[in-house]
Parts: sequence; C-alpha cells; structure tokens
Amino acid sequence: MQKINRRIFVLGGLGAVGTVALPLRGAVAATPYPFKLGVASGEPAPDSVVLWTRLAPSPLNADGQGGMANADVTVEWQVSADERFGSLVAAGSVAARYVDAHSVHVVAGGLAPDADYFYRFRAQGHISPVGRTRTAPAAGSFGRDLVMTFASCAHYESGYYTAYRRMAEENPGLVLHLGDYLYEDATTTGSVREHVGAEIVSLADYRRRYAQYKSDPDLQAAHAAAPWLLVPDDHEVENNYAGTVRENNSPALTAAQWTARRTAAYRAYYENLPLRPSSAPSGNSIGLYRRIRWGQLATFHMLDTRQYRDDQACGDGRKVCADADLPGRTLTGAAQEAWLLDGLGQRLGTWDIMGQQVFFARQLDAAGAANMDSWDGYRASRSRIQQGWTQRGVRNPLVLTGDVHQAWANDLKADYANPGSAMIGTELVCTSISSGGNGSADTAIPNGSVNPHIRFFSNRRGYVRTTIGRTQLRADFRAVASVTEHGAPVSTVGSFVIAEGRPGLQAG
Repeated sequence: MQKINRRIFVLGGLGAVGTVALPLRGAVAATPYPFKLGVASGEPAPDSVVLWTRLAPSPLNADGQGGMANADVTVEWQVSADERFGSLVAAGSVAARYVDAHSVHVVAGGLAPDADYFYRFRAQGHISPVGRTRTAPAAGSFGRDLVMTFASCAHYESGYYTAYRRMAEENPGLVLHLGDYLYEDATTTGSVREHVGAEIVSLADYRRRYAQYKSDPDLQAAHAAAPWLLVPDDHEVENNYAGTVRENNSPALTAAQWTARRTAAYRAYYENLPLRPSSAPSGNSIGLYRRIRWGQLATFHMLDTRQYRDDQACGDGRKVCADADLPGRTLTGAAQEAWLLDGLGQRLGTWDIMGQQVFFARQLDAAGAANMDSWDGYRASRSRIQQGWTQRGVRNPLVLTGDVHQAWANDLKADYANPGSAMIGTELVCTSISSGGNGSADTAIPNGSVNPHIRFFSNRRGYVRTTIGRTQLRADFRAVASVTEHGAPVSTVGSFVIAEGRPGLQAG
C-alpha cells in the first residue's frame, strides 16, 4: 500500500464510507498551504469525537483571519482505522466560515467504542497532517487501561514547548489541559521568543495570538497524538479575573469594552480548540463545565473556576484573611456546585476525576497566609464539595490542578487543621509547560511542617503522566531540565500510586 502523505486522499472527493483512499495524481494546488495550525481532536465519546482544524496560510496577519479571503471554504474530512487510510469509517465535508476565522469543528460519529482512529482534512487542493484520536469505552465497559497526561500554563515567551513534544511521545490515550493555554500580555523584548503585538484585547488580537501559539510544532505534535479535554483558567481572558470583575484596570477599559473583551476571548477560545458545539459561547459567556465518561473506568468532571466565582477576598494576593471563611463565598457558583455534587453522587466510574485550575488543598505559609486566588480564598466552597463527595460515598475522588507552575501531590483531608483527620481524596498538581522559565531542581516542600498533607514538590517544567486502571492509578511527574533551550530530555522526578478505594498517596 502506498505510504501516506499530504497528497493521498479519495480520488475526486471523499465518496462513501468504506471507499479506498487513492492518490490525487498530478494535482497541483494553486493556493498557499492552509493547514499551518495543524489538526486536533477532542471530547471523545464511545461513538464520536470532535475533529478540529483552522485554515490560516498566513497565521500572524494582524486582522486575525490568517491570510484567508472573505469567503467560506469547503473542507473535507476523513476518519480511518489505519494511518494509511486504506478504507474509511467516516467522511464528509463542512464549511469553514470566514466569520469563524475559517475554523471547523466536526463531530465525527458512527465510530466504535474504545478504538483508535486516524483523521485528516483537505481544502483548497491541500492535505492536512494526519492526527490520531481515540474513542471512549462503552458505558459499563472498562476498556483498556488509560494513559492520560495533563498539563497547563504554556507562556510562549518563557520558553520552548519541549514538554508538549515529550508528552506526545508518551502516546497517551487522552490529554487534559487545565488552563492558560495562551497568555494575553504584550511583547517582552529579549524573551526566549516574543509575542507578536501588544496585550490582546480585540477578537482579531485573540485570533492572532492563538495562531502564534498553535504554529508551534511541538504543540501541534501533542494535539495530533491524542484527543484533548480542555478548560481555561484566567490568561485566556486576562490575569486573575473573577466572574465579571477585573484584577485591575490595566489596560484601561470601560465596562462595555471589558464585556467586549470577554466576548472576544471566549469566542476565540472556542474557535481554536476541539470543543463540541454545545460549548460554543453565547455572548460574553461560554459553557465549559461538563462531564465526560470513560466507560466504567473513570468519569471526568471538567470544572470552570473563573466565570462564576466571587471576587477574590481581601483584595487578592497572599493574605491572612478572615473573609476567606465567609460561608456564602463560592468558587464554582451555586449551579456548577450542585451539578458537580450530583454527578459525583452518581458514581458512574471507578475514578471520579475533577479537572480544574487552581490549588485545591490547604496551603498556608508560616504566618498563616494563603493565596486568595486559590480554593484557600473560598474555604466554605471547598468544604461543601469535600463534604459532599464524602456524604455521597465517592470511593476515588481525584482533583487535578494547574495554575501554579510547580508540581505538587497532596492528600486531601476532612479537616486540614487536624493532621489525624480522615483522608478523603487526592490532588495532583501539574507544573507548567513553560511558564516561569527553567525553574530549579528544588524538591523541598515549601512550608511542609505547616502543611503535612502535602507529599511532593518539584520546581521543574513538564507534565503529569497517569496510568488509570481498575485497581490503581499511577502518577508519574515528568520534567524537562530546561525550556530556554529547545529539545531537553524528559525524566521522572516523582511517582505515586493511588489504590482503588483507598484515598491518599502511596510511593510509586
């Protein structure tokens, strides 16, 4: 069979499912290559997955349109069980619309559960790179053990995306991204590599910034390796915003301009990531908390801790703050909290995994101060959720966290003030992909005597690789030594095991 390349596609069009892919002999494209942002997949279900691409032959154009003309373009897509596309299991076409920056979200259905697939696109005479994706197991079925990696915080100027490349090389079945996919700040002259343009505010700005990030070949490799589940944190809009409240008035915006900025940010987030149409934004809000079942093995509860939260207590920052204990304060909003507890109470999978953004366990310094942007600034909200999963008999609650640019592993306690309190869950915190620069080799737990439930700390950059099985979940903290030089090797700097039915960390 002929080796796959960009010119292999169904002769004369996509044709019917089951058609054998043939080369386009002698075809010469008259337009520039439009797939410079790569391909991606996400939101796996037992019978479908979302396929994404965006046409952008000139990704960094200031108008955010990627060099595309003001016209819609037909994009054809294919799904095959083999990477040479010898026969097709799903195929079709979709309009890449100018109004959507020529992005497409294809819900490829009719797929088999717990199966690996390959996909690609064709537009304007060009063939996209090939991506690999995977469906979830059927309800009631465990399927294969799942290698799931998770990551966050990829500041472009801070360093190279070697960690994304190493993550792709793990051949994961699923990737979770827990926020700060991009950063909104302006060019910082002299950075490892520089943002294009000023701080992003308009829709054109956000589209161009996504295009700059998604032009990175290591990020493209990670997207092409596996389906993704994503939730944003703050920098996808602006730093430390809380609901409709800004951290400060820099850059200076009127109330209407701030609303327009959020609207633009949410729209560009959807346009550039493999989300289902149900997550398309509506005005200045976007529906992102959702539940994804991985058969009987796991349920992923993906949370949004930005849109619905109260303002940070005591003016934000690290504080000793009595207001952080006020019973009415919420990080999730009442509706999302009720949705989460209802889902946890259903106990649909062996592992109930909460993918979210900010540090969950208590983390005090020697003076008793805590980060008001984390769950420590919303203690009643944290208590209601912890007590809720305990009361509902959830056997294996696991919180996954990003945001802090360091790796941590935490036992979750019913009462953090009492070291002898019951162990009721586990938190794994991934470090950053690049944010914060190289970091250091430090592994001493900061303020460990004040926080005995914190079991691990690393200040390197990287990601977490988990292997999820019926009887245990293994977590390997993976780190690269440098992000200021491209191509560093990856190593494991810590490993833990969580046994089914026994919350808490065991040495791996």
